[in-house]
Amino acid sequence: CTVASEVALRVGGDFFFDPQPGDSPVKLVLIAGGVGINPLFSILLHIADLHGYQEGKGNGYKMGPVKLYYSAKNTSQLLFKRNILGLMNAFPGKITCRFHVTQQSSEVCEELQPHVTGK
Repeated sequence: CTVASEVALRVGGDFFFDPQPGDSPVKLVLIAGGVGINPLFSILLHIADLHGYQEGKGNGYKMGPVKLYYSAKNTSQLLFKRNILGLMNAFPGKITCRFHVTQQSSEVCEELQPHVTGK
């Protein structure tokens, strides 16, 4: 987004992402805190599958990039962090994540450091 961009925001309710072949690609921003990552991680896995289909078969799915912003007290409470890093590595530039920690008291591991902000 840029300054003055219009965005759609939804809080609560059902969480799903069900694009159809031939739909225009959309850019997604997913925002999660703590265990609230669960439905969004499912969406992220679905997006990764669709990116894989797009690259492998050209079956009509056109996926835009997705950015995940995920916050927890510390890196040990970031659920699925290894899986998320794996998705970012598998789909560079198409799936990105910024982790934010609010009460980190120990050093952040080297693998996570480039993707973590906060205390």
